[in-house]
Amino acid sequence: MATVLPGVAPVVAKDGLRRVLIVDDSVVARAVIGGMIAQGLIAQGPRFVVAGAVGTVAAALAFLAVESVDVILLDIQMPGVDGLTALPDLLAASKNARIVVVSSSAGQGAANTIRALALGAADTLEKPTTSGMSKGFGAALAERLHRLFDTPATRLPPVPAPSSPPLTNRAAIGDDFDIVAIGASTGGIHALGRLLKAIPPGFQLPILVTQHLPASFMPYFAAQLAVLADRPCDVAVERLRIRPGRIIVAPGDGHMRCVALSDGQAAVRLSTEPAVSHCMPSVDPMFASLAEIYGPRLLAVVLSGMGRDGAEGARRVRDTGGCVVVQDQSTSVVWGMPGAIAAQGIAHAILPPDEIGKLIGTRRRA
Repeated sequence: MATVLPGVAPVVAKDGLRRVLIVDDSVVARAVIGGMIAQGLIAQGPRFVVAGAVGTVAAALAFLAVESVDVILLDIQMPGVDGLTALPDLLAASKNARIVVVSSSAGQGAANTIRALALGAADTLEKPTTSGMSKGFGAALAERLHRLFDTPATRLPPVPAPSSPPLTNRAAIGDDFDIVAIGASTGGIHALGRLLKAIPPGFQLPILVTQHLPASFMPYFAAQLAVLADRPCDVAVERLRIRPGRIIVAPGDGHMRCVALSDGQAAVRLSTEPAVSHCMPSVDPMFASLAEIYGPRLLAVVLSGMGRDGAEGARRVRDTGGCVVVQDQSTSVVWGMPGAIAAQGIAHAILPPDEIGKLIGTRRRA
């Protein structure tokens, strides 16, 4: 029998319902958010149920010691331990439940938002004042929750074993590469952090990153990557040269393409034309343009994310002799983007982020 904590009434979810723990020091916020979930998140269907609602991190950890949940809605500013400090402990105590930070300090472009995502939050949502928690906020919360679990990746056919490149091609190109390109979306920032930390300090190849984020987030994101990777990181601008030892991230309002220069180097060109995936920025243009320049000397990586962005570009990388590696399903918040590539059988390897980082550090193909 479940232990009942003060002020918490654990429930047993019915089949098909995801259990939610609300962690917020505001009694009103807990009641309003709990009510929205109980009402089907503004009539989007009874997919979630409130398992508990607590006002401190200590209470949340005590709850998780005896109860399991699928989602944690976490405030940042709370008495005692704040939400960001506690985020890794909550992930561990919940056995990697999906954490959505719901806080007034998680607005567009806020440094706290990038920190939360880097620490392992699956998503963030700016919380209005309690008087402003309207149907609009409920709809936004519903969208965040539903997209974490409503992905075609859970219904993908069995992943075929990827075939190796032709032996003649492998013999001709060798096993090393000259540039790394990484695409990611939901859950990708935390995975990217794990990957970068696993790369040895002496690694000097250029790394290009397309992460689905709005433009206002990019300065904080680039600063975060520079710290995690211990190397300079620039937000891409027109004609920026690709140089060793640096990271370049796509801006939030444009695709990052690359072009060859007459001196044998390469540079960034930005584009805003619609992409096949309808994402802005999109991974596909980055992969496809790099494949044309580097061919077999390119390593393309796809991390956690919704949808299929990167699948078309990854196929182009494979066709030109490059190497494609994707994040495994068990460590992905959403196995949409990597799962779509794996399902086509064009991934050379399917690995956790740490192992991908180690592979990159060896400069050897999968």
